[in-house]
Amino acid sequence: MADYVKFSVPKEISEAQTDLIKKIKKTGKIRVGANEATKAVERKTAKIIFIAGDVTPPEIVMHLPVLCKEKSIPFTYFPTKADLGTAAGISVGTAAIAVTEEGDAKKDLESLVKKLAELSGGKPVKEKEEHTEKPKEKVKEEKPEHKEEKEKPKEEKKESKAKTEKPKKEKKE
Repeated sequence: MADYVKFSVPKEISEAQTDLIKKIKKTGKIRVGANEATKAVERKTAKIIFIAGDVTPPEIVMHLPVLCKEKSIPFTYFPTKADLGTAAGISVGTAAIAVTEEGDAKKDLESLVKKLAELSGGKPVKEKEEHTEKPKEKVKEEKPEHKEEKEKPKEEKKESKAKTEKPKKEKKE
């Protein structure tokens, strides 16, 4: 079976990630698994996403980087599922982890995000600036008409309907 996901993480970054996850596990909150990480990204509660580099099939996690970029949430890769699971304090491997509360590791997390941005050659990921200008509401244009003109056709319809209806037979008691 071929591995389709090929990501190399420098050893220095990998060690910093492991230490960060262990520290956050003690004082903050993490969500374990690809589904939980996806939910955290969609709800914008994730501070950073860690994705295992040896996930097969890759379709399990290939949506995460796209979502993270869309929601302006930093993400990084971890060498293996087993290492990621161990760092998270579980006995099995995991495809992804979302940090939802950094706890005492806030400065460490910011430092890691800056290092990752430098490696990727980009600026650190920040929240997108929201537009202050509200979109203009569409105003429904109505032709100026008098109420009498609008009501007249309805009255005519009622009269014509009354003429065409057959009289109802009364029931005998």
